[in-house]
Amino acid sequence: MATRYSSALRSISRSCRATRSHTLAGPSRCLATEAAASTSTPPPPADPKLNKIVDDISGLTLLQAADLVSLLKSRLNIQEIAMPAAAAAAPAAAPAEEVEVEKPKEKTSFNVKLEAFDAAAKAKVIREVKAMVPNLTLIEAKKFVESLPQTLKENVSKEDAEKLKKTFMDLGATVTLE
Repeated sequence: MATRYSSALRSISRSCRATRSHTLAGPSRCLATEAAASTSTPPPPADPKLNKIVDDISGLTLLQAADLVSLLKSRLNIQEIAMPAAAAAAPAAAPAEEVEVEKPKEKTSFNVKLEAFDAAAKAKVIREVKAMVPNLTLIEAKKFVESLPQTLKENVSKEDAEKLKKTFMDLGATVTLE
């Protein structure tokens, strides 16, 4: 694309030089284009084969240029390089928005944990623990309650966990659901 513009500038400057040599007019727009052409990149090598390739490539459409790039990569075994961080940040923002839109999955199983209890309600809490776990003796239930925090039940449904929590809260104990 740049070669197309530089060759156009060269042809304009040549026509301006020719026009200026025939007329004795003062400075014109040709001087501005002439200065721009002289400060641009140096002319490409004089190899006619390279000039023909450059002319052919500059005449391609964007789709054809993309196909050319992919063909050159496959033929020359050129591997993809990582994109710069600034360009990668824009596509990364879209998945982050999608994650925010999705609702987090609601927890279905809970662990009921006995954290603390009132000293006056100790006997009631021990009886409730013994009733909840049938294989416990009264002494084991007492040791269980005295060594807090302890997990009462694991993998309980939400409704059952809420019922257990309400029961123990009514007795004067502190229960958490995990």
